[in-house]
Amino acid sequence: MKSYTAAFVFLFTITIAAQESPSQTFWNTLQAHCGKAYEGKLVLPEEDEAFGGKKLVMHVRSCDENQIKIPFFVGDDKSRTWILTMNDGIITLKHDHRHEDGTEDEVNFYGGTSSNTGKSDIQFFPADVHTQQMIPGAATNVWWITVDETSFTYNLKRLGTDRIFKVVMDLTKEIETPGAPWGWED
Repeated sequence: MKSYTAAFVFLFTITIAAQESPSQTFWNTLQAHCGKAYEGKLVLPEEDEAFGGKKLVMHVRSCDENQIKIPFFVGDDKSRTWILTMNDGIITLKHDHRHEDGTEDEVNFYGGTSSNTGKSDIQFFPADVHTQQMIPGAATNVWWITVDETSFTYNLKRLGTDRIFKVVMDLTKEIETPGAPWGWED
């Protein structure tokens, strides 16, 4: 009887160890796109001066074990990079904004950290204290990213307001990788 119990415990332990957390599966899905670029479109709001009618490109440019950097170009504007960092199974999203000369924008490195491991295809990032202090109106911001076989979406909702933003990137059609974002070396 003891050998059956020991074998069961051993197999159960191996099964549990082999299972990834939802955040790790999400992370690995993003990592699989490292070095690739994709084009997308603005979905919400339907009309937007800053984003509407412009070519939208994401480039999963830099992937380390605990950090993924995804420049997001809006037409000729190469000022934005999404930075995802993984710590102990929890993912943080930050926004790096640069001027054309590479210097940091005054409003920079805002974002949030997931409160749990999320799901394998979606991660939520409520605004953190740093964001609230830098941008008081963004205290109720919630960002979320979804990723599956066909698309990557970046979303923002400012709770208690009408503010909503969503871009969808088509992961089925890889495009030529763009040049470096502002502040990066080629």
